[in-house]
Amino acid sequence: MYLCLLFNCLTMEKRPLILLSNDDGYMAPGIQILIEVLRPFGDLLVVAPHSGRSGMSGAITVKVPLNLILVTEEEGLKIYRSNGTPVDCVKLALNQLCKDRKPDIVFSGINHGTNSSVAIHYSGTLGAVMEACMNGIPAVGFSLDDHTLKADFEPSKPFIAKIAAQVLKNGLPDGHCLNVNIPAIPILKGIRLCRQAKGRWVEEFDVRQHPNGGNYYWLTGHFQNHEPLAQDTDMFAMEQGYISVVPSQIDMTAYPLLEQMKSWNL
Repeated sequence: MYLCLLFNCLTMEKRPLILLSNDDGYMAPGIQILIEVLRPFGDLLVVAPHSGRSGMSGAITVKVPLNLILVTEEEGLKIYRSNGTPVDCVKLALNQLCKDRKPDIVFSGINHGTNSSVAIHYSGTLGAVMEACMNGIPAVGFSLDDHTLKADFEPSKPFIAKIAAQVLKNGLPDGHCLNVNIPAIPILKGIRLCRQAKGRWVEEFDVRQHPNGGNYYWLTGHFQNHEPLAQDTDMFAMEQGYISVVPSQIDMTAYPLLEQMKSWNL
């Protein structure tokens, strides 16, 4: 089915403008795969950090000037790198490179490592997605559960194309985006729509003694899934061999609590 949707994109009167970013750097294998998969869908504008910016979430640069350097320019593809964060990259793209035409969609990734569950709040990959979302642009973040540079993205390529085609066809509601996580296995069973699992990181720091005195700390720890048997979560779907798709939103208002608090007489 996604091949039919791809044909529709190719035969559109005006090819979509697709903005790509990530938090692993413009040379990372993940974003190179994303370029390969998405290039038939439209004209690609890539603006990504010059090196890894993992864990940046929604961070922006305010203390040093930013650069924006053209790396590659060819038919249907322009690649820029920047010394900024993923959010900086999206901001630079929208404010400096897309003054005359807003991107039709933003894709971020493919991240080396999962961004399931609460990792969405730390992820630079999803930071870029949320920035696009705040600017009224449909956006999708892709992550593969493999941190290595030799990660095998091949099994995920047709599924990424299918998701991209569906979002280009159907759009997303204003203020909403998709967080897509892919298990690192050779045969994927398919795609599941999910909610994010509840959990947290524990034992986060390895404390060591500095030879000149005092302690220093390495960020480490492990993730603790608080609901491992909940079958509607992203982590359960991935454990079963499925790609998880979690619809997310920038509006963090807790509406049920808002209604409850109206009786507090504040």
